[in-house]
Amino acid sequence: MTRAVLFDTETTGLDPLTGDRVIEIAALELENDLPTGRHFHCLIDPGRDIPPEATRVHGLTAADLAGKPDFAAIADALLTFLGDGKLIAHNAAFDFGFLDAEFLRIGRPALDRARMIDTLAMAKARFPGLPNSLDALCRRFGIDLSARTTHNALLDCKLLAEVYVELTGGRQRGLSLAAADARADGPAAAGSEVAAYAPRTPRPAAITPEEAAAHTAFLDRLKDPLWRDG
Repeated sequence: MTRAVLFDTETTGLDPLTGDRVIEIAALELENDLPTGRHFHCLIDPGRDIPPEATRVHGLTAADLAGKPDFAAIADALLTFLGDGKLIAHNAAFDFGFLDAEFLRIGRPALDRARMIDTLAMAKARFPGLPNSLDALCRRFGIDLSARTTHNALLDCKLLAEVYVELTGGRQRGLSLAAADARADGPAAAGSEVAAYAPRTPRPAAITPEEAAAHTAFLDRLKDPLWRDG
């Protein structure tokens, strides 16, 4: 079995080089590119304010994070869960950059970029010229977005796991989602959880009329595109 980890972060802003920090991290375990049901999730006290514009994105305030562990306290449990396999994220350079900055602050090495798999790059290659945000991909694949009122690292991971299965053709390989396994992967840090979730039901993929129009407009700019319907 090939193990990988899909993960997502929420932060105080957009740039770790100007002092923005990680405030939430979630990660899901995959085997042969399919979710096993095991996950890691932790809220983190960043030791600084959270700007209102960031709160509008993820819904988290300084009060929500008061008393939560700092990054140093959860680093060992996080690294244990990440293991040494592939690390998958949407717009992965953003999440890698923030984790690298957090590890640097506590004297740990950066994550190996050779492990990075970017689902945004995968989606752009498969759907050139179309919107490829997580929301757009969920709508395209018919994945339920009703619970996504704000960006939430754990929910976003669960949605991205379904998107990743579709992008890699996992269901077409005739494989089913593995049964949930709630065993802990090493000792969990204070404030973190390593647990299982119920996998979602497969749904057929579909694109909206607006996405179809955008794709046609993109093809019109190409010379003899192979993807043009006959």
